[in-house]
Amino acid sequence: MECFEEKGKGVQKTRMVRGKTQMKRIENDTSRQVTFSKRRNGLLKKAYELSVLCDAEVALIVFSPRGKLYEFANPSMQKMLERYDKCSEGSNTTNTTKERDIQYLKREIANREERIKILESRQRKMVGEELASCALSDLNLLESQVERGLRHIRARKTQILVAEIEELKRKERISSEENAFHRKSLSILCMRMVPFWQLLQVH
Repeated sequence: MECFEEKGKGVQKTRMVRGKTQMKRIENDTSRQVTFSKRRNGLLKKAYELSVLCDAEVALIVFSPRGKLYEFANPSMQKMLERYDKCSEGSNTTNTTKERDIQYLKREIANREERIKILESRQRKMVGEELASCALSDLNLLESQVERGLRHIRARKTQILVAEIEELKRKERISSEENAFHRKSLSILCMRMVPFWQLLQVH
């Protein structure tokens, strides 16, 4: 507690300013128990007010330093715990599904890229078959037509495969972003719980 003096119009006033409470463990057993009781009641009251004023479903569990349980729940602790378990299971299932989708997309991309390599290899190694009855001029014309047709076919196949790879990469990127979002949401939820657990440890 700090004291300050104010002077004005010939009148001297003294006002008291409350100092900040240091957040550390209270060493005195009696003081610690009194503080726990006050803070616990305040916390339970805030939980009740939140449930009534905001029509929120709230569950609060507090264990005293001696292990005594204090709780508040609206509508009921059992329902709230069941709902929490379902949310936790849903979050884990979602993360697992996203990881599986990403791995599938990666395999598909690898398969498409391998097919492109095979097509390019065939283009270099392609040979003619059943051409014994053709004259030289016919063979030259056929060779020119086939090569032109093959170039168009291979170019079109390559174009389609490249487009498919780009689409798969886009889906992979979206899945990765969604997975990162779910992980971040879960991390934020855990971080929000830290002050609550710290409060329990302090008191």
